Formats: sequence, C-alpha cells, structure tokens
Amino acid sequence: MTTAKTPLVPLPGQESVWDYPRPPRVEPSSERIRIFLGGALILDTSDSLRVLETSHPPVYYFPASAFVPGALEPAPGSSFCEFKGAARYLTVRGRDAAAEGAAWFYPEPVAGYAALAGHVALYPGRMDSCEVDGERVRPQAGGFYGGWITDRVVGPFKGEPGTMGW
Repeated sequence: MTTAKTPLVPLPGQESVWDYPRPPRVEPSSERIRIFLGGALILDTSDSLRVLETSHPPVYYFPASAFVPGALEPAPGSSFCEFKGAARYLTVRGRDAAAEGAAWFYPEPVAGYAALAGHVALYPGRMDSCEVDGERVRPQAGGFYGGWITDRVVGPFKGEPGTMGW
C-alpha cells in the first residue's frame, strides 16, 4: 500500500515539507524550544538549527551546551546519513528517567553540514514532551525518523504507513 504524495496546500504562516530541498538544508532558528523528560526541563533555548528535507518535518539540532548538565551521555550505536555522515547516539536523562539512544550527533559532519558540529538532535516521541514556541510537538511517524511536527508544517510526511518507497 502506498500513501498518496499529494502535498497539502499550506495556509498563510505554514510551510509544506514538499517545498523543502533534497539534499537537506540547515538553517538557524530562534524559536523557543523546551524539552521535558522525567518531569524535568532538560533544555530551554532559542538557539537551534532546523534541518529541512523533502517530505520530512523539520529536525531540530541544539548546542550540546544548551542541555542541563548530566542530560546527555554516550550510548551504543551508530548510523550513517548519506548527506551528513556518521552519527553517534546518546542517552537522554531527566530526573529519574532515561531514554537510551534517543539523541544523536555528527562528530565530524561532512562538507555542507559543518554547522551541525557540536549540536544534538533527539526523537521528540521519546521525551515527555517537546515544545516549539509553546506548541506541543507531535513526533514524526516511523521509529527511525526524528521530525518535529507542529501546526507550522504540512505534509503528508515520510514515515506514515505506506510511505516506505518515497
């Protein structure tokens, strides 16, 4: 079964993920991002990067220094992105909760993605909650994807059932 790739028409103030480029674009964001885990606020920043790729909701990357001390620790595992290079994983901690392998970073991002050095992304669905400018984020479907869905973006989005071949 394949889900239709008919893009939704964005309303004023919205973006269509079908207007995002491939290869992905990295852009700075001053939106206020708050992340909670274990009932604790582990990140509150207005300094992030958005990675925008065709058919995917934005993935937010944060300076590692923006997380509260002790929120990030090395985790097993790695993966490879054809655009950004080799990724390593992190366990995210908040109070008494731990989400193993819920964050990733690129120790040596490839040319064109150097801005991601020193930045960390995470799966919003593995946290208690994530907010962008006060709006609660809905995680991108599909266990591998780390997109952040807000009312600002419209799809359809890669990761939904029937989108594997996109």
